[in-house]
Amino acid sequence: SPNKHNRLYMKAEPFEDGLADKMDAGDVSSKDDPKTRGRFLADNFGWDVNEARKIWCFGPEGTGPNVVVDTTKGVQYLNEIKDSVVAGLQWAAKEGVLADENMRAVRFNIYDVTLHADAIHRGGGQMIPVTRRVIYASALTACPTLLEPVYLVEIQCPEAAMGGIYGVLNRRRGNVVSEEQRPGTPMYNIKAHLPVIESFGFTADLRAGTGGQAFPQLIFDHWASMQQDATQPGKVQDMVLSIRKRKGLAVEMPTLDRYYDKL
Repeated sequence: SPNKHNRLYMKAEPFEDGLADKMDAGDVSSKDDPKTRGRFLADNFGWDVNEARKIWCFGPEGTGPNVVVDTTKGVQYLNEIKDSVVAGLQWAAKEGVLADENMRAVRFNIYDVTLHADAIHRGGGQMIPVTRRVIYASALTACPTLLEPVYLVEIQCPEAAMGGIYGVLNRRRGNVVSEEQRPGTPMYNIKAHLPVIESFGFTADLRAGTGGQAFPQLIFDHWASMQQDATQPGKVQDMVLSIRKRKGLAVEMPTLDRYYDKL
């Protein structure tokens, strides 16, 4: 903390698949009874029951798909800093470490807390900034990546135009989910997932590839991980830097030593 009297130790972990969507849908929320919520997380997502009951908060906005979990054993004064840690998570999850974007599907485990015995020295002014910094540092050390939005594309087309559609989708990192023929007509319905960033000019490209026979409709479907560590040079890091440039932030990757305190 700024006055060097308090320490927080945390680790960041990704959620299990599907948990963030449950939180978005409201099946798991801060309003639930801790015991029923803990049992649900233990049964469906393999969490430890005791840890699942000790979820301190959801963030950002108190409802988002990130949680702080208290995994400590026998720490003094812990409940006094709970409000400050909750406020720190809301702040940090709203402006993530990579590019000031919302965080999603991250679980922060508190492992140990060293607090000053005097209550004056562990108020909100000390604990909220240190919570934000420990969340940033633990996110940076846990191989962070970006999530990109993905469209669900529905395309109606005759059978002759199918090849052209597959060609256009493959060029744009799309993957086909299903294709079915409409009974009694020569038209096919194709459903595919297409990253939003690849969707600009997609309609014109598709018309050119099929001679104007295909009609696409795009609708937001889900968030997908970009499967690459943002701290290593590559496509994701270039994306982070371009976002930072657009927002007027320093065009460089945030380094760990900015947040990490050695004893």
